[in-house]
Amino acid sequence: MKKLLLAALTLTLSACTMMYPATDYAFSKQPAGAALMSSGTVSVKRDSARVMTSASVSGLLPNTYYVAHYHKQGAASTNPCESGGAPIMSSMIVGQTDGMGMLKLSGSVASAEVMDATYFNIHTAKDASGAPADGGVVCTSVKMM
Repeated sequence: MKKLLLAALTLTLSACTMMYPATDYAFSKQPAGAALMSSGTVSVKRDSARVMTSASVSGLLPNTYYVAHYHKQGAASTNPCESGGAPIMSSMIVGQTDGMGMLKLSGSVASAEVMDATYFNIHTAKDASGAPADGGVVCTSVKMM
């Protein structure tokens, strides 16, 4: 009986991982999104192994593909969204707006791959493949630590 109880307790504890509270960030416009009436947020939640990202943006072009991903800090500016940092392609999330221009995205990536990210942005995509068509429509700086 003790062995069975110990095995059950071990299995229960091994299924637990440390989940950090979600952090929400508000997007600001980037040059390619200047003519759009966009606004929205991204929620970043992580545990010891994964970073889960959920974004919601309204006021984008209807029925259009968009691509989002994290970026490393670039050298062009100390402002992360203006720094021109390299995209972290493993964090790419592609989605299409509805007929009202609403975009909902969610994805997951290994924590180690995005721990040095300093910003998250969304670009208009050329098509469903997620190839960016512009420099970004909305952006927010992020802190992964």
